[in-house]
Amino acid sequence: MQLLVIGNGGREHAIAWKLAQSPLVETIFIAPGNAGTALGAKLKNISITAIPDLVNFARQEKIHLTVVGPEAPLTEGIVDAFQAAGLRIFGPTRHAARLEGSKSFAKAFMLRHGIPTAASETFTDATVAHHYIDGHALPVVIKADGLAAGKGVIIAQTPEEAHAAVDAMLVDHKLGAAGAHILIEDYLEGEEVSFIVLSDGKNMLPLATSQDHKRLLDNDAGPNTGGMGAYSPAPVITSDLHDNIMQRIMLPVIRGMAQEGHPYIGFLYAGLMISPQGDAHVLEFNCRLGDPETQAILLRLKSDLFTLLEHAVNGTLDQPQIEWDQRVALCVVMAAQGYPANPRKNDEIHGLAAIMARQEETGDFHVFHAGTTSNQQYPGKVFTSGGRVLGITALGEDLQQARVQAYDIAATIRFEGCQLRRDIGSKGLAQRICGKPD
Repeated sequence: MQLLVIGNGGREHAIAWKLAQSPLVETIFIAPGNAGTALGAKLKNISITAIPDLVNFARQEKIHLTVVGPEAPLTEGIVDAFQAAGLRIFGPTRHAARLEGSKSFAKAFMLRHGIPTAASETFTDATVAHHYIDGHALPVVIKADGLAAGKGVIIAQTPEEAHAAVDAMLVDHKLGAAGAHILIEDYLEGEEVSFIVLSDGKNMLPLATSQDHKRLLDNDAGPNTGGMGAYSPAPVITSDLHDNIMQRIMLPVIRGMAQEGHPYIGFLYAGLMISPQGDAHVLEFNCRLGDPETQAILLRLKSDLFTLLEHAVNGTLDQPQIEWDQRVALCVVMAAQGYPANPRKNDEIHGLAAIMARQEETGDFHVFHAGTTSNQQYPGKVFTSGGRVLGITALGEDLQQARVQAYDIAATIRFEGCQLRRDIGSKGLAQRICGKPD
């Protein structure tokens, strides 16, 4: 049967790669995909992005199931459009996707259903927001209400940083409509983790836990990004804490959405802060898999992903169980020069051919493409086309082994201006990885 995956990032490459392992799947179209998905077995890129055109394509090609990777088409209503056309699609409806599309909606929803989260206030007027900051303890977290590609959260340590963030969003409109409303939120101390479940609207299956690294630079310095690396599992989530998160956070979300008439079908991601006392509070919800958490999680998944998604769409997630590789997976993101503010494009990537041959032999690592493209004028060459370029993801018997292998592989791949953190999985990691092309 034929599937369709929507998106072009590392998350979508990982989803398509894992779906292609199912013996039930013949072809997977990726819209629009990247240079990595263009080379995958069973995978085929298509240059279609508009929702009406995707609906027509799915109808004409008799697509059995469409899987939506990124948040933007979900919040734009792609699931509603496919369902209206009688097509099978996996993901939350436009209303359900407001859990990510509007932080003020998510905050009000959490308050209605008793889900632990930080206190916050919403503002549209810069003067009022400045006055609120003047009377509030620091640090504070300033968030754009809408989607901002991972760039809409500022942790302000000083009054100057807080006021500058307010002006950037409400006065200078640097985030456009996404920053027309902002939330100013209490800062929570602790360790941040990612907790993702697969939901059919009433039943849930938790995925392997993971930890993301949002800041651009080592030791959690620099601006927030879409994510510079991740590993799975997250040791901070004990068995007792896992149960607590399911009962106090994830289950109330699924029940609450159903009670409000919008059953949540899809991946539900909770970004959580685990306090020093071991309590979990929600920082944000995402209506899809995380990136780069997906790369680490799916490298560990031993179950057939396609079968799991079939159960989710059919409302039978109470039937399957998920099997995981007991090894640790770690993903290191290699990003373009200038990321996240102004990423440079069209730099040639060196070293990929040798690594691709090696990954087919070993099977214990995979290089997932994100911001990559090919050019017919230069056959066999791959170029950068976005901020996060590659996700080097490796398995190991422990975190140290997975980390060493991921960084060893990254050391063989080069492009001009490459950025990556050298401390994913270890604050003490310090070695030179990125060089310039020969």
